[in-house]
Amino acid sequence: MWSRSKRFVSVLVIALLAFGALAVGQVYDRNETLYVSGAAWGPPNDWNPFITWSKANTTGTIGYLYETLFMYDPLNDEFIPFLAESGEWVSDTAYEITIRDGVMWTDGTPLTAEDVAFTMNLGKDYAALWFAPMWNYVINVVAVGDVVRFDFTEEPLYQEFDNNLYNIPIVPKHIWDSKSEADITGGANENPIGSGAYMYETHSSDRNVWLRNDNWWGNDVFGVPAPKRIVDARFSSNSVALGSVIKGDVDLSNNFLPGIATLAEKGYVKTYFEGAPFMQAANTAVLFLNTTKKPMDDAAFRRALAYAINVDDIVRVAYANLVSAASPTGLLPSLAKYDDQAVIDELGWTYDPTEAARILADAGYVDVDGDGYVEAPDGSAIALEVTCPFGWTDWMESIAVISDSAKAVGINIEDVTPDYGSWNTALTNQTFDMTLNNWANMSNTPWTLYNLLFNHPIKEIMGSGNFGAYDNQELFDLVDALAAVPTTDLAGMQAVCSDIQRIMLSEVPMIPLWYNGLWAQYSDSVWTNWPVDGSNDPARLPTTWSGYWQLGGLLTLIELELANP
Repeated sequence: MWSRSKRFVSVLVIALLAFGALAVGQVYDRNETLYVSGAAWGPPNDWNPFITWSKANTTGTIGYLYETLFMYDPLNDEFIPFLAESGEWVSDTAYEITIRDGVMWTDGTPLTAEDVAFTMNLGKDYAALWFAPMWNYVINVVAVGDVVRFDFTEEPLYQEFDNNLYNIPIVPKHIWDSKSEADITGGANENPIGSGAYMYETHSSDRNVWLRNDNWWGNDVFGVPAPKRIVDARFSSNSVALGSVIKGDVDLSNNFLPGIATLAEKGYVKTYFEGAPFMQAANTAVLFLNTTKKPMDDAAFRRALAYAINVDDIVRVAYANLVSAASPTGLLPSLAKYDDQAVIDELGWTYDPTEAARILADAGYVDVDGDGYVEAPDGSAIALEVTCPFGWTDWMESIAVISDSAKAVGINIEDVTPDYGSWNTALTNQTFDMTLNNWANMSNTPWTLYNLLFNHPIKEIMGSGNFGAYDNQELFDLVDALAAVPTTDLAGMQAVCSDIQRIMLSEVPMIPLWYNGLWAQYSDSVWTNWPVDGSNDPARLPTTWSGYWQLGGLLTLIELELANP
């Protein structure tokens, strides 16, 4: 085992040797340009705000270019009016939004309530759009002057609707009403016209370049974003990205960078927290168990496995303390007020191999043939796999810990790393045994996580969550009940969450393991005043990932300062 100092030297040398940072291209004034990385994993291919997967390579399409009605501050649990001047429920089945005056599209056309109503009605017209399910309980959306009125059925899904308020991007009706269904749901949307703080300028295979919109309406409300340009770079490897941050050629990296804890302690980079876990918690890594297969269909086996996994080793070995162990409820720290601690104390688990072995024995899992591994109660051998995609080095180390932990209590589990395509196919069609996933990000409501974990109804292809096809109608009904609780009813939300958690922790259909970090490491050589613990008012999130600009990420750009003005 290498010493800590030798590991640090190795990481630093590799990063600097790998440095060949940005490919030759347009040279921009460094004091006007912010260089970021860690969101784009392929060449940019569209600027369509309604294509969810490709936004990973054109991050900022929502946030820089197209804007939402509200922002949401997850650290203070607060909605911040954005394109909406205000919004309120005028009755149990009607919601009205007043649109901010003076907002302009970048072609000089005013943004109006008609644009908002048009955008929302796209979900009614095109079932392929991700927010189309809203129309299961929305009757109509109309513009009256500067007000947009939403009328609902007698059973609105308040949780989903509030979540949509800061996630649905508003597009200009005068441009999009002439687009075909194919263009709206899958077109590239080249030369886009938005209303946001930045405009599309150019791109190449390894970057997206955004130019500040100096006529942005928000300059007078929130302040002027400091960088004139943002270059979102794509690197060939994490080592190259790390070298670029250390040398100050990249200002913010949102890659997972092994060894960053030591580099932060040595002062080579900055992170959100000064010490472990260094990063904010962004989402929960969950071990999904295929409940359609034996022995994962047995709650006793699943519970024993939960006690068997040494999560502390994952935190310490795979992540060098860049992450922290998750609550068994799966909820992020920002949603901890929805954790029922009494339920956790009664039914939760911690690493305890002795307890894992006891549960196995009591349920009839014993080593019949003396090979060190238990057989199933019917005497059949158990030989399972835990998987993650090859190349995801942090997850590869994590599943190795899971395998070793399981073997230590007599469960024969091998860690296997298929290519991404094979892994993803197995994930969605229930041909895996157990695997990792972490789709649910920061949110205003616990419903988003539980709607993912317990997605229903069960289908042949589970492409939107509940990958282990856990089938429990009582739990499904509770998730649906949570969706219908008004977001202002804290006690009501907590009560339903408690019922969900009691079943979840009793049945253990999947195992929350750790909180993936909001990977963020930054250089002070050009830009300073990065978000650090205790400086968020309102919250600033140091990330370029899709979906985070409207969670306070945009405010980071406004509050940046030049190191040497």
